[in-house]
Amino acid sequence: MPEKELNMPFYAKATIFIIGLIALVAILYIAQSIIIPLVFATILSILLHPVVNFFVRIRVNRLFAIIITLFLTFIIIAGLAALVASQASQFRDSWPILVDKFTEMFNESISWASQYFDIRPRKIHAWITTTQTDLFDTSSAAIGQTLMSLGNGLVVLILVPTYIFMILFYQPLLMDFIRKLFGANNRSQVSEIVTQTKTVVQRYLVGLVIEAAIVAILYIAALLSLGIEYAILLGIIGAVINVIPYIGGLVGVALPMIVALATKDSAWYAIYIMAIYYFIQLIDNNYLVPKIVASKVKINALFSIIAVIAGNALWGIPGMFLSIPLLAIIKLIFDHIEPLKPWGFLLGDTMPPLIKIKPISLGPIKIKPI
Repeated sequence: MPEKELNMPFYAKATIFIIGLIALVAILYIAQSIIIPLVFATILSILLHPVVNFFVRIRVNRLFAIIITLFLTFIIIAGLAALVASQASQFRDSWPILVDKFTEMFNESISWASQYFDIRPRKIHAWITTTQTDLFDTSSAAIGQTLMSLGNGLVVLILVPTYIFMILFYQPLLMDFIRKLFGANNRSQVSEIVTQTKTVVQRYLVGLVIEAAIVAILYIAALLSLGIEYAILLGIIGAVINVIPYIGGLVGVALPMIVALATKDSAWYAIYIMAIYYFIQLIDNNYLVPKIVASKVKINALFSIIAVIAGNALWGIPGMFLSIPLLAIIKLIFDHIEPLKPWGFLLGDTMPPLIKIKPISLGPIKIKPI
């Protein structure tokens, strides 16, 4: 007997979809300590794969090619970390001076507020004391969470290189498994999706690194021209935070403004920083991102913001950085599966032409006399 196709009503399909989505989100949240290092390692493996192939093409053993690639990557990361650490050490030594200046500015602000709003300084100090107590309790819990995060970070630093090595080494096995998983009939389509996924992730990450480097140079040059202390540290931090779309730019400008208020005699330096950073953001959003990054990943702004916020809610800061590459991979898969192509179109940035509605002529209107 021929098999009958199972037709389910819409509400049943919607229920199954919602339950499956909730189960997926729950699994991603519960197993984040396992999934996050694996996702980072997979993305970095895709980025480093062309380097491994380059060494293999010049007749270096594949195992040694992977080791050389990881060693060069470690040297680059260690160099950047040493530069940031040296700047952070100077910032730490100057921290007590910054605290004293902030305290002085704070007291002056209290005096101004008490005179302008006709509030007794005693009430302001009482409110500050209460707020400091609450902030201290909150900070104690935050410190504990931060220490746990640092411990998890050390585990990730050990796991990610191991995962990268294993993924690069077993890459032929993994690729053959994916092709066999979807059957011989879909092998060519699966191969095309996997190849294009590797290409889009590689180009996106390369574009992201180039954009971050250019923005860091512009930030550092601007801060050095204004004579702001710790310009290199603040410029690098601002460029790294700027990688987070639409949110990082707002957070990145706050740090140098705070340092300028604490180290400079005039508040105009903070205003100069805000103006220069705004100009750099215009260059970044209107030239660097469209030409370098957005040309590699066609995701519209609406779903980029949603993905960043959802990534932060699900996985925290790592989720904010991983959201756009993962969304780009999902869109690419949608674009190659016929029933899912409308969803891929929805995620993209291709605007359809606006339909012009012609006005309907009703002709002359005759009013009958009463």
